[in-house]
Amino acid sequence: MQKVLVRYSNASVDYQAFSALLSDGCPLLRTYYYNCMPYKDASKPTPEQIERFANMQRFIDKLRNLDRYDVRLGKLEYRGENDSGKPIFVQKRVDILLGCDLVLLASKSRISKAVLFTGDSDFIPAIEIAKNEGVEIVLYYSNERDFKPHASLLQIVDERKGLDKAAFDGIPYIK
Repeated sequence: MQKVLVRYSNASVDYQAFSALLSDGCPLLRTYYYNCMPYKDASKPTPEQIERFANMQRFIDKLRNLDRYDVRLGKLEYRGENDSGKPIFVQKRVDILLGCDLVLLASKSRISKAVLFTGDSDFIPAIEIAKNEGVEIVLYYSNERDFKPHASLLQIVDERKGLDKAAFDGIPYIK
């Protein structure tokens, strides 16, 4: 079985083991990965853009080849530049993809428990619908200071589980 690794601090973590940790022994229908490809100028991409895009594409391809993994990609849109001339990019469609999947799986009674690893309050309407359909919602989030979940997200879920580096101790590390 192919291993896909996610970086956490200075260690790489097996992606399937991470999914198993989050599922906490419950049967796993599928792990969904939501993101978007990095920006690459269509007419004249820089070498850095080409490399970043190619690296992400390799990662996405590996995830797509894992059992019980599904990759959902939104779009990255250029929105101009900030006051210092730095480009501004915004992920589009990523949140709604997760929300649609959660609501659809809940409404068709395909899941009884959903595990989310996020901090974004945009998912609250989908979470409310899933809960109304009888789905238990467990929120995992990073305990890192800059990545705390939105307070209203913490209030709406059924269970809250903060993760720090120690939570990854049971997952195989590859140096």
